[in-house]
Amino acid sequence: MIDPDTAWAAVLRRDRSFDGKFVTGVLTTGIYCRPSCAARHPARANVRFLIDGVAAAATGLRACKRCLPDDVARDEVAVAKALELLGMDDAPALEELAEAVGYAPHHFVRLFKRATGVTPASFARAQRAKRAEAALSGNGRVTDAIYEAGYSGPSRFYAETSGRLGMTPSAWRNGGAGAVIRWVLVETSLGKMLVAATEKGICRLSFDEDESTLIQRFPRAQILPADAAMAQLAKSAVAAVERPALMPDLPLDVAGTAFQEAVWQELRRIPVGETRSYADIAAAVGRPNAVRAAGSANGANNVAVLIPCHRVVRTDGTLGGYAYGVERKAELLARERNK
Repeated sequence: MIDPDTAWAAVLRRDRSFDGKFVTGVLTTGIYCRPSCAARHPARANVRFLIDGVAAAATGLRACKRCLPDDVARDEVAVAKALELLGMDDAPALEELAEAVGYAPHHFVRLFKRATGVTPASFARAQRAKRAEAALSGNGRVTDAIYEAGYSGPSRFYAETSGRLGMTPSAWRNGGAGAVIRWVLVETSLGKMLVAATEKGICRLSFDEDESTLIQRFPRAQILPADAAMAQLAKSAVAAVERPALMPDLPLDVAGTAFQEAVWQELRRIPVGETRSYADIAAAVGRPNAVRAAGSANGANNVAVLIPCHRVVRTDGTLGGYAYGVERKAELLARERNK
């Protein structure tokens, strides 16, 4: 059962991410509600928290006609069915999807995003891109792989993946063959830092690594020293480390699952000088129970500092782990707080 203090705080916030986790029983009115119910808040002394509508009904309470708490189960079934449909090669359009699960399109978009952290369209694009990457890693023809992944044609593939893949389909199929990645090691007050970029943007920023890291990731890519453009990117990346309050807006070439990208977006929304817990990030992307998954997505970040995974700490406020050492994490946070 959820902690009463946590539950009451969620009720006061009308936090939709807790809908379906418990119901709020109001003893004076004899009803039970979702945590997000828009009705006026009852007095704390008149509230009891129950696991679900069945438990609430067993105590003699009836469902609120305003927030319809028993519809939460219906919402979960609808989202689960939508995830299945969106995972198909021929994913339905929004209107067809909403009709299939029994909701109005605009309402279902909000419902789906609240449950998954992304819109149905974003989820479908991520699934297609994932299938494309898997197909392109084989030995077949590029065009065949594009159609196999569920795209209507090559033009649609390039339009949807140009911002995600950062290199040509053939390069993905051949372990980076044909891709050009430039790199440089630069000195910072936190130690030597590797900065690497494709033509699209920075694809790797890390400490205590060298060229061998890139070779392992892209064994057939053309790994080259920095040119003038790359040197300027590296200079700006150093500035991000030395003066985080003046974080430059640098182009990035990173891609992950829909959930990972949602987490990374939330990391970039954390203001300089502030921190969030893994639980905060999970709740922000609409998946409050996915705290461990949020931690994994945080750890999968390929561009340290620029996507500020160092701003995520444990619930008790302690620093937790960091891929490049807790000392660096502490120093980065100290610099941001002293901006």
